[in-house]
Amino acid sequence: MEANYRSALRGRSTAEFLAKLGIVEEESDETMYWLELISESGLANAELVAPRWKECNELLAIVVSTINTTRKNQKTSKS
Repeated sequence: MEANYRSALRGRSTAEFLAKLGIVEEESDETMYWLELISESGLANAELVAPRWKECNELLAIVVSTINTTRKNQKTSKS
C-alpha cells in the first residue's frame, strides 16, 4: 500500500495520480478484508488485529478523501 502511494505521488499527470491512488484504495480494502478473516478465524487475537484494522481504515479514508478532492479540483480547473 505504501509503495503504491509513493508511486502515486510521482505520477506524471493527474490521471496517473488518480489511477495509482485507486490501486492504493483497492489494496487498503483488501488488507482490511484479510485482517477481518485473520481475526474471525482465530489465527490472531482480535485485540491484536483491531488496532491495525482501525489504522488501515483511517488510511483508506484519507486516500478516498484525496481522490475525491483531486477529482473536484480537476473539474474546477477545467471550468
